[in-house]
Amino acid sequence: MKPAVPPSPPVSAVRGEIVHFLADPAHHAHALEHFADGVLVVRDGHVAECGPAAELLPRLPAGTPLADHRGRLILPGFVDTHVHYPQTDIIASHGEQLLEWLEKYTFPAEQRFADPAHAAEVAGFFCDELLRNGTTTAAAFATVHPASVDALFEAAQARRMRMITGKVLMDRNCPDFLRDSAETGYAASKALIERWHDRGRLLYAVTPRFAPTSTPAQMRLAGQLFREHPGVFLQSHLAENRAEVAWVAQLHPEARSYLDVYAHAGQLGMRAVFAHCLWLDDADRRRMAEAGAAMSFCPTSNLFLGSGLFDLRRAHELGVRVGLGTDVGGGTSFSMLQTLNEAYKVLQLGGQSLSAAGAFHLATLGGAHSLYLDDRIGNFMPGKEADFVVLDPRATPLLARRSAACATLEERLFALMVLGDDRAVAATHVMGTPAWRRPGP
Repeated sequence: MKPAVPPSPPVSAVRGEIVHFLADPAHHAHALEHFADGVLVVRDGHVAECGPAAELLPRLPAGTPLADHRGRLILPGFVDTHVHYPQTDIIASHGEQLLEWLEKYTFPAEQRFADPAHAAEVAGFFCDELLRNGTTTAAAFATVHPASVDALFEAAQARRMRMITGKVLMDRNCPDFLRDSAETGYAASKALIERWHDRGRLLYAVTPRFAPTSTPAQMRLAGQLFREHPGVFLQSHLAENRAEVAWVAQLHPEARSYLDVYAHAGQLGMRAVFAHCLWLDDADRRRMAEAGAAMSFCPTSNLFLGSGLFDLRRAHELGVRVGLGTDVGGGTSFSMLQTLNEAYKVLQLGGQSLSAAGAFHLATLGGAHSLYLDDRIGNFMPGKEADFVVLDPRATPLLARRSAACATLEERLFALMVLGDDRAVAATHVMGTPAWRRPGP
């Protein structure tokens, strides 16, 4: 197991080009705050101050540790709102669409998580890979095995990350080796909630995989868990693939729509996060907005599995909360920079445009807002948890050359999200403490 991250000194500071968001740049002209030479002051793992270096440096107490990242950008840690940690080892598996992908790759991979040692090894690698890519908060699926949840929470806790996860619920249309029952799923989830939810930075999510793999009885009990434990999350999949949508219509002829199945089971509300949401109508989008539920936009997965194109403009017009998800292993990269790259292309195909400011808001404060965590993470307002990523615009020769030719911050951010990947992450800090650093001088 990775050793626990040492506690941060009572006061520390980091210097560099600071970029963060105070609001959504799509709706507020001055949403982006930028300090070309800035200082972020951290006290007891939380943001104390953020502002121009010329103003803050003279006020630092003598002997304050100061990390100098001039020439690099400092942004809030990335927020991944949908990812599968048990699918780490099947990323980049050839072909298939959603339902075939589950049968051929996902279910066999998840069977191995009955072994707690395997779960612990993958959980440690998964958390390190998130940090290596600048992601400090994630909403992740585990498997049906309670030990898989324990393993991920333990790995995240050792690294002081903010992690949302939960036991997957499946009692039909899945292999016997991954099947629970409505009652055992409820009981095991309840025990995990009592053991882990709101313990440090850890949060529990009731996790029905998707409507086809849970009977109506299990769906009702999942909704009951969601209601019985204020503050827990619910995560699932919704309208990812047209064949899946047709299957749900066959299984639930009484429902108006796929979303209606979740709503009738009591699973629609604040802190409910539904991945994909491609094949929805405006009635469903309005219903999600009114309920306070969130969509997770997973562009690399949607392209890789041939699922469809996300309509970000319509979600925003109707007031739906939206975050960004890598959806590994259907998704093809842990890098939020590469995920933003594909998000831009998905929206281009749909006749929409994603600005660099809009993209980085989606990966930081927007993701935090979608998870109802924007009071704790997402920007550098005083009191927030001091999670941040240091990005190097000279990480590769091509990125350095393109960045040098950029005339504006917007251009430089856009170059980072199109040409950048894990190599652009120079360091990741969790609660003010270095959690990952790129090796080198």
